[in-house]
Amino acid sequence: MKRLPGVLSVAALALLASHAQALVGAGALRPAGHVYDADDHTLDLRSINGKPILVLYEDKDSAKVNEPLKLELGRLAKGDRYRTAVALVPIADVQSFDFWPVRGFVKDAIRGESKKQGATIYCDWDGNLQRSAGFKRGTSSVMLIGRDARVLFSYEGALPPDQRDRLITLLRSEVESPE
Repeated sequence: MKRLPGVLSVAALALLASHAQALVGAGALRPAGHVYDADDHTLDLRSINGKPILVLYEDKDSAKVNEPLKLELGRLAKGDRYRTAVALVPIADVQSFDFWPVRGFVKDAIRGESKKQGATIYCDWDGNLQRSAGFKRGTSSVMLIGRDARVLFSYEGALPPDQRDRLITLLRSEVESPE
């Protein structure tokens, strides 16, 4: 196969694309990026300091994938200690709905779901955080960022029980250990 100077092969392009989308792993600094609530208020993960950040990134089709984790987190959140000590950042991947008039309908649905859940659900309209964190579209992704702004845990897809236990243990350690 003859190669033209300066032209990448299809395999090289695929490798670059997969590398660019690699999930940010443990030890890395928290990803930069912004998301918006249903009223267009911006949240940048870099603005949350001094507390662990638990990010749940999902789209409408993957919202049920980590239901067992959400039930466990709900049990932890029953006490005020976790509710105030952890920055819970649920994010909806809504890139596919960023056009008029659908965007308005999505905002209304997110606003209603936020009220029902008792937590602000953020929207990733342009994929900014998805690209920065390396979240794969179409699946549930979970990331725990420690008080020191370093990623402690990241996972794509349904967390098996051992990974769910590991995440909860790390979260408890961040909340219950002295600073």
